[in-house]
Amino acid sequence: MKTRLIIPLGLLLAVGWIISPFSFADGHKPEKKIPAGFVDVQQVIPSVVLDMRYAGPHNFIGEKIDGYSGARCYLTGEAAAALAKVQGDLTKFSLSLKIYDCYRPQRAVAHFVRWASKVDDTRMKKEFYPTVDKKNLFRDGFIAEKSSHSRGSTVDLTIVPVPAPDQESYAPGQDLRECYRPVDQRFKDNSLDMGSGFDCFHPLSHTVNPAVGIQQRINRMLLRTIMEKHGFKNLEEEWWHYTLKDEPYPDTYFNFVVE
Repeated sequence: MKTRLIIPLGLLLAVGWIISPFSFADGHKPEKKIPAGFVDVQQVIPSVVLDMRYAGPHNFIGEKIDGYSGARCYLTGEAAAALAKVQGDLTKFSLSLKIYDCYRPQRAVAHFVRWASKVDDTRMKKEFYPTVDKKNLFRDGFIAEKSSHSRGSTVDLTIVPVPAPDQESYAPGQDLRECYRPVDQRFKDNSLDMGSGFDCFHPLSHTVNPAVGIQQRINRMLLRTIMEKHGFKNLEEEWWHYTLKDEPYPDTYFNFVVE
């Protein structure tokens, strides 16, 4: 029996309804320490749920990504403070943010680029890019040499009920399920149904795609509205991707390790 989740009207009322020359933080060399201005988000928002996909194998590559030595979420202080306000609004309605990725080291982005060039490595294709030819990932904009995540004010996230339901565990080598399938046919994430899985390289991941169901559109609208209320902007191709509009380091791509 499926559980129907309807967003309370009170919550909807509560939430209200690129780039100059690139630079690296320290002359292209990997930083070893967390720079001043960054914080551990769990210390700012203790109740936040983390599912840091690049610190383990359940991602579109299928292995832990370079630069992720721990499953932690770092953001600039400004982004974390804004996210705490989002969490405060959700908490009133027994909901919580769940985060998939925060600051992303530049070395992790380089890992993505190397992987994209290895066209024969398609071990995670069935789940994350089942309808995309891997050789076209650059052309179609799914992989790029720079990511706003490396500037420290971008976050990939969703919403979960509180208490959070059990999360399905991923084991390397298990049977994969296409990320664009209905919620009961894809990997069982414990979040609200957003109409596709996280990091799903598919048109159904586009935030305002009318092809997703009405409840999924409501869930996306809730996430987008509450994030925009507190200063974030959505990437229209990815319902989960938000960047602080007034990010403090718009031209700096950091490379310190997440640990």
